[in-house]
Amino acid sequence: MSFGDPNNPYGQQPQGQPQQPGYGYPQQAPQGVPPQQGYGYPQQPGGQPYGAYPQTPGTLQANNGYINVPGLGTVEIASMGRRLGARLIDGAIIGVVYGILMAVGFAGIFGAAQEAADKCDPSSPLYESCVNASIQESSGGMMAGLMTMFALVGLITLLYEWLLISFVGATLGKMAVGLRVVKEKTGGKPGVGGGFIRWIIPQVGALLCGIGTLLVYLSPFFDNSGKTQGWHDRAAGTLVVKK
Repeated sequence: MSFGDPNNPYGQQPQGQPQQPGYGYPQQAPQGVPPQQGYGYPQQPGGQPYGAYPQTPGTLQANNGYINVPGLGTVEIASMGRRLGARLIDGAIIGVVYGILMAVGFAGIFGAAQEAADKCDPSSPLYESCVNASIQESSGGMMAGLMTMFALVGLITLLYEWLLISFVGATLGKMAVGLRVVKEKTGGKPGVGGGFIRWIIPQVGALLCGIGTLLVYLSPFFDNSGKTQGWHDRAAGTLVVKK
């Protein structure tokens, strides 16, 4: 009678039978069967291990600057540095438009005043009185032109920010630095309503001598959720993310 290998107190495995997995032995999936959930297996595309539970929409990944957005997957939240860069570029673009409109508007006003003065005879002793009377007569038209100019400037600002965010998801400044604005719950573009809400809140803040607007644009720093949402983003239900 054979007692087997003295160095193996548990006896020998029958010949032809594979050794059963146990403590200390790595487990391998049979050929043709996908790996089951367990420690040490390869990861799926996207970085999650096989068998890991999918993250729910809107879930931050350990506050490391990434968030899971429906329809987009895992995206990186825009940094405040990039957002500031986008705002500066947009401000420069709007400033150029303002400058052109102001130059054209004031040129028209001064031209109207000069035209009124040309109606008077410089050699007449009543020249100054004539000029003042002519300017007063045309002042109503000049004031109307000035108000029209300011209204046009405001309209251009509204259309620039509102329509680009609503239908494109980014202004020219955000496009330049690689950012976009998306709906937090769907991952889609903000739409007309969301874009308008996002635009109007900073404009309401401008009524407080511009301090309110500054606070709105700085409000992402006060967001404790890790999403860097400003007050205008929260009201519109939007996120600013990297493309």
